[in-house]
Amino acid sequence: MCDKKKIAVLIPCYNEALTIEKVIKDFQEILPSANIYVFDNNSTDRTAAIAKSTKAEVILSPRKGKGNVVQHMFRIINADIYVLIDGDNTYPVSELPKMLSHYKNNDLDIVVGMRLKNYRENAFRLLHKFGNNLISNIISFLFNTKIQDALSGFRILSKHFVKNINLISQNFEIETEMTIRSIYYGFKLDEFPITYNERPKGSVSKLNTFRDGLAIFRLIFILMKSYKPGLVYYALAYITFSSGFIAGFYPIMDYYNDKYIYNVPLIIIAVLLEILSAVFCSVGIILTHRKTTS
Repeated sequence: MCDKKKIAVLIPCYNEALTIEKVIKDFQEILPSANIYVFDNNSTDRTAAIAKSTKAEVILSPRKGKGNVVQHMFRIINADIYVLIDGDNTYPVSELPKMLSHYKNNDLDIVVGMRLKNYRENAFRLLHKFGNNLISNIISFLFNTKIQDALSGFRILSKHFVKNINLISQNFEIETEMTIRSIYYGFKLDEFPITYNERPKGSVSKLNTFRDGLAIFRLIFILMKSYKPGLVYYALAYITFSSGFIAGFYPIMDYYNDKYIYNVPLIIIAVLLEILSAVFCSVGIILTHRKTTS
């Protein structure tokens, strides 16, 4: 299968003392030839000490944030195949051989462990499944593809991808960035259904639903400004046009019924929004034309 290729298992960790030992030992059993690297992001518990006791290589990654840790991993670790997985024991290491076979048999750059077909009852926190579906659908729409689990933290990555991709994410938006950049630059990506387990009792997720959700949408906007700038300005044009329509609706109805505008400031705002919408639309047309002719 992938026996002759050097495989690196990359585990970003912050306070995973309850689970890191099992994750490492599962890899040592399932994939004994792999090099296992635990990147400790300034844990305040015994994560690093426990990882060292299993003979895994522990590397301190001081810059706070999962995205910074992943960037650190990609810079310093050399291998033919990379397995990226969280240290919280929610991803089944036992399903890795099937993922590796899928990776090799289809000559892929990325295999994403897709969690949405088979997951435990409490595996997803409140709103997380909804947010994941929303983000995956947005990416699918923007790039005319089919992505089901853009936020999965269990991935197989090729050396070609790891050493040729430039990442900017500092936190939990890193998976979204890897997904978008891989699609845009034409890396061969596929999803593979896996089981997704809930965290064991006492283990706490570091993902903040609203803060990290907003960071993901901000990242999508930043990347789209570079990759599909016309579409971004069309979206802004739609938003300002709709806002202008709503702002101007009641003053227009007042004029229609009474031949008098009672709320002059509101109609001024509506007109300004419609002008701004036209400007955004014009910029979108120019950028789309420039992109197609460059």
